[in-house]
Amino acid sequence: MAGPHPAYAAGRRRLRALLKSCGYGPGTRLTVAVSGGSDSLALARIALFVARRDGYLLRAVTVNHGIRPEAGREAAQVASRLRSWGYDDAATVSVDLGDGSSPEGQARAARYAALAEAAGAGEMAGVGGAAGAASEAPGGAGELGASCGPVLLGHTADDQAETVLLGLGRGSGARSLAGMPEAGPLPGHPEITALRPLLGLRRAALRAALQEEGIAWVEDPSNEPDGPWRAAGGGPLTRAALRSRALPALKEALGPGTVEALARTAYLLRRDNEALDSWAARELATWEEHGVVKEAGEPAGGVVVPIAPLRELPTAVRTRILRALALRAGARGGEVNAGHIEALDALVTGPGGVRHCDLPGARALRRDNIVVFAR
Repeated sequence: MAGPHPAYAAGRRRLRALLKSCGYGPGTRLTVAVSGGSDSLALARIALFVARRDGYLLRAVTVNHGIRPEAGREAAQVASRLRSWGYDDAATVSVDLGDGSSPEGQARAARYAALAEAAGAGEMAGVGGAAGAASEAPGGAGELGASCGPVLLGHTADDQAETVLLGLGRGSGARSLAGMPEAGPLPGHPEITALRPLLGLRRAALRAALQEEGIAWVEDPSNEPDGPWRAAGGGPLTRAALRSRALPALKEALGPGTVEALARTAYLLRRDNEALDSWAARELATWEEHGVVKEAGEPAGGVVVPIAPLRELPTAVRTRILRALALRAGARGGEVNAGHIEALDALVTGPGGVRHCDLPGARALRRDNIVVFAR
């Protein structure tokens, strides 16, 4: 008898490896995000096999963003198909995107909020008060009995390549160019782990595996360049434009291995970024142990650090320490950008005197040979 399609076999191996490395043993509930597209349906097939063989519990969640009139019917059909495959727990969840200026970003945040709720994270949290959700199937998010396990996401090497290109276009640093991790916090919900076992696989290979089983998938027009969502200038959304225009042009210019090369770039940069993060964390821990970093005695609280040891470090390590100190003083991590960090670094490496740098939620004040971080 022929074995599984190579894409399925690779996905199963990677999912098992991720579960083991993250310490998720049999009996853990795995929440699988299933949109009905090819990537998520392939993930659903892979997760079902691993769960049955290795003793994991499964919950599938399909999010209806309400963008198109037929979206609710399609979400219900996806849940019905999953139950026919053997998913005892397959729910659809509707989210309200509100009237914000970034529907794509709101949809993403609302989707992650719904997945966090389904994974057992507690109360659903919207974005800017605009997003909410409600389960539309028996065994809804509030009825979970298993301990909080990971959320499985169907991002592929193609998605990773797009993420790298987005970072390049925005002039981002290594942290952004490193793309999405195979295992890391669910965006906006750090208490939940997100696993992406398909990051090393191409979308075409997963579709071939589905076709081999006779499984059809949904093509969401919202992801197309002429879809219902438009950029501020009237053109397609950035990721849709990358997928339909930029990546095909790069493949034509550089060859068919472009997507794999971009995904490999993300992997290499992630390793480098992790090494620099580790160096900075060790350096900061040593300073704290020897009293180099001290608590600020001002009413606003915060921390005080001398400038001399900061200047001795390579820029990439110094800026990581500065960011960590700013966050400790109350800066809002999601709003601190590369420009803020560059301004902090200039504060430390520039001329002396009394100067300051304002950050979202905090301020850094230089007084000759020290920097005070405070709210």
